[in-house]
Amino acid sequence: MSVMTDASGRGQPTKGYPWLVVILLWACAFLNSSDRSLLVGVMPAIRDEFGLSNTQLALPTTIFFWVYAAAVFITSRFGDRMQRSQVILAGLIFWSVATGLVSLSTGFAMLIGARALVAVGEAPYYPSATALISDWHPNRTRGRALSLHQTGVFAGALAGSVIAGVIADHLGWRAAFLVFGAAGIVFSLLLIRYLRDAPGHDAARAETHDEPLGVVLRIKPAMMLCGVFFLATAASNGITIWAPTFVHDRFTTDLTQSALTGAVPINLAGMLSVPLGGLLADWLAARSTIGRFHALTIGLAAAGVLLVPLVLANSVWTVGLVLLASSIGKGLFDGCIYAAMHDVVPARARSTAVGVMTMAGFIGAGLAPLFVAKASASLGMALAITSLAALYFAAVSLLLVSGKTTGEAILARKAADRDA
Repeated sequence: MSVMTDASGRGQPTKGYPWLVVILLWACAFLNSSDRSLLVGVMPAIRDEFGLSNTQLALPTTIFFWVYAAAVFITSRFGDRMQRSQVILAGLIFWSVATGLVSLSTGFAMLIGARALVAVGEAPYYPSATALISDWHPNRTRGRALSLHQTGVFAGALAGSVIAGVIADHLGWRAAFLVFGAAGIVFSLLLIRYLRDAPGHDAARAETHDEPLGVVLRIKPAMMLCGVFFLATAASNGITIWAPTFVHDRFTTDLTQSALTGAVPINLAGMLSVPLGGLLADWLAARSTIGRFHALTIGLAAAGVLLVPLVLANSVWTVGLVLLASSIGKGLFDGCIYAAMHDVVPARARSTAVGVMTMAGFIGAGLAPLFVAKASASLGMALAITSLAALYFAAVSLLLVSGKTTGEAILARKAADRDA
């Protein structure tokens, strides 16, 4: 075991505890992502029940991401001012209860309101979780630890969308929200017992007088990464949200088949390629100051190029193959984006940095589904989704033109760490 139990019954860290943190937070990331993705698997059923157009159908997702973006800007700072483990626990309980409340929706407005509550509850998680992992893991294992944690996001998105579709076909779409909400409450008991902050985090909070947000805003590569994350997340979310519905409408499949074709390739590719992205980034970082940023560029370039053939796909299998290939590239990016941000931002401001970056990404995530819904009316869904490749290419351009500034920032951060 990686923890011992003291007289109070609380787990105390031992040598292997940093990897237990990754395991616990992997499960938490799984629940965070699955609860967010439940709606994707049942969108056609909700559209039919409430009589919605495609644009209206995109609204719950868009509002979710915009509420998340606003909430994460505020709550990410909790992770730099409070115990990160407690911020994570409180968020898990809140969003799990809110997920269960979605099942009670009797109208479209109530559905949107309940999903907004889920967004508020989920917002504190990722900034504090990634910062906590970096607290427990030194630079030599940080990339691997963060990329393994990131696979939980894809596993959760896969499980959420597919299981929701299966449950909806048999029990109705509301049942999935009850099941996953209850699972989160049960898992919170494990976090109460085992999840801890890293030694020294309290002292670091007490010693710094810098406002974390001010620290982040002064670092140009951190702001550049926020722009890259905006573009990349907008593209990937536009694909993820609409792929199952595209398959359902184009090939007249049931909800289970549409989820299997539209969601499984995306998330399976992410689960497999995210760890590779972490390894690639660590390998390149050992050879270049901006090695992790080279890995980001490779991943996004591949994601854009491999998405283009979607417009020509004319069967369920070819759609699935294109989604799989493009998502492998995006997974390489996801495997190193948080480690890259932590390369340029000091530990005392990492939760806030990830929060600002997440806010930017989720603003884009909210815009993309609306864009695809509007564009599909004139271009068709296939071309509307394919056009999102342009966002990947724009993000690649940002990374390429910022290389010199990024290298200088990483060297400055390392020098400051040595002097501390």
